[in-house]
Amino acid sequence: MSLDKATVAKIAKLARLKLEPERQEAMTAELNKILSFVEELQAVNTDNVAPMTSVAPMKLRQRQDVVNDGGNEEAVLKNAPGRQGSFYTVPKVVE
Repeated sequence: MSLDKATVAKIAKLARLKLEPERQEAMTAELNKILSFVEELQAVNTDNVAPMTSVAPMKLRQRQDVVNDGGNEEAVLKNAPGRQGSFYTVPKVVE
């Protein structure tokens, strides 16, 4: 696929970019290089390649799903703006 100067001008307008007329030729060449590289990548056979999220093999660390901050009611409620028993109370913000 090859772009011409009119297409590059249209892309710049859609992207809300100010593209000076003297820069259109250079931008056209740069975008054509990018598109030719993408076409090269599309030619690569990736049928037997598994999708990856990272190039380094990683496994997420897992931890036990246990409550570790319960039972400390005073520490949890110490910064509450208001309090009614064991519950937070906050000022009304919607009438």
